[in-house]
Amino acid sequence: MKERIYIKDLSQYAGQEVHIAGWVNVRRDQGKMVFFDMRDMTGYVQCVALPSREQAIEKAKDIRPEWVLNIKGLVNKRPEKNIKEGVVNGDIELEVLEIEVLNKAETPAFDVVSEGYEIGEENRLKYRFLDLRRDRMQKNIRNRHKVVKFIRDFLDKKSFIEVETPILTKSTPEGARDYVVPSRIWQGKFYALPQSPQQYKQLLMASGAERYFQVAKCMRDEDTRGDRQPEFTQIDMEMSFVDREDVMNLNEELLINVVKNIYSEKEIQEIPFPRITYKESMEKYGTDRPDIRKDKNNPNLLAFCWVVDFPFFERTDKSDNVDTSGEWTFTHNPFSRPQDEHMAMLMDKKDIGDILTTQYDIVLNGSEIGGGSIRNHEPEALEKVFEIMGYEQEVVEKNFGHMIKALGSGCPPHGGIAWGFDRFIMLLQNEPNIREVIAFPKTGEGKDLMMDSPSDISEKQLKELNIKMGK
Repeated sequence: MKERIYIKDLSQYAGQEVHIAGWVNVRRDQGKMVFFDMRDMTGYVQCVALPSREQAIEKAKDIRPEWVLNIKGLVNKRPEKNIKEGVVNGDIELEVLEIEVLNKAETPAFDVVSEGYEIGEENRLKYRFLDLRRDRMQKNIRNRHKVVKFIRDFLDKKSFIEVETPILTKSTPEGARDYVVPSRIWQGKFYALPQSPQQYKQLLMASGAERYFQVAKCMRDEDTRGDRQPEFTQIDMEMSFVDREDVMNLNEELLINVVKNIYSEKEIQEIPFPRITYKESMEKYGTDRPDIRKDKNNPNLLAFCWVVDFPFFERTDKSDNVDTSGEWTFTHNPFSRPQDEHMAMLMDKKDIGDILTTQYDIVLNGSEIGGGSIRNHEPEALEKVFEIMGYEQEVVEKNFGHMIKALGSGCPPHGGIAWGFDRFIMLLQNEPNIREVIAFPKTGEGKDLMMDSPSDISEKQLKELNIKMGK
């Protein structure tokens, strides 16, 4: 195949012969001439097959949308009256000289030229490889990449290192229900998929990493709950020798720079971001995720705010999935540190409902997009949290003994945050749900309609794992 030119660069080759490759977007047969639009990952161009080009016109009469073609063509300037202003390649068209069909396509299950909102979501997810071809979805996925790259470069300049933490880990009672994975070698034992890298990133602080981040996959086996996914992505980070202000200021700087560099058409309502206490937020807005936009009809207005001063503990709701036998449970996670003036209350187990934590949430347009805290880096304080929650000492040792040991090994003060990355991109892209910004999402019931999973496994696999299925 001759050197391929990307469609976005064709205007640089006016008057020259070029080779392009891509998909037929739309086709219009006008008898003597055939017009069709070609697309690749960079853009679109109108192609025309003329009667004088015998090979080209014959093949052009057969092609259909979504066929994959290699085309040799002549880049021609359009007549002044036919120029389309403000459109990529609006001033040129490609006169087709030769067509090579690289792959034919069956009639698509649906149109990929439209925005796609009018198509049933189940159909779109079943044929996701088609759905992702539409221009809107391409922009969502490509902008997601741009944001991830920007974050990586920004944090690298701030002396962070990216560390991958395990996917096969241990089931511990610290939040939602785990996905568990049976071990073939250690029969009767199970791994758990991580709900977050929370423990690992704190262990990295004990290991001297000092500044860590990760674009982390997280898995939670939750019941169907609106705009949730069984697996989702966090931008996860942790820092040593910091206080709450350090973590919040760095993340605020990063969020502002993401918007200014990648979404320059958007306006941040207020810089620095307003700070609202949990008490004030509940009293004024009735939620701890306040939407403080002054104009909710402006889709390019971004109203960030921090919510702080959360209660550390709340009364146990026995319907929760949190495994606790006491009358108290944590509001965010058990590894948070109380505010300094409330540390004595924690250690004495007094006025438990009044203890405030160092937790901070970042909220955007009424959606929580991240949360974190300064952590308990002293093992005695963490053990006291588990005591308040009613855990017996042997339970703490079994589930969190590694954390207690690590904190007691000379672990520095540390804190961090995790962004709900899918939700952040959803808001930046003005999409109605996170499935629009995830390449291969599950349904609300946790099903992958394209791969048809979850699915049965063979009797041989069950036997290897020593698993018997009940009725």
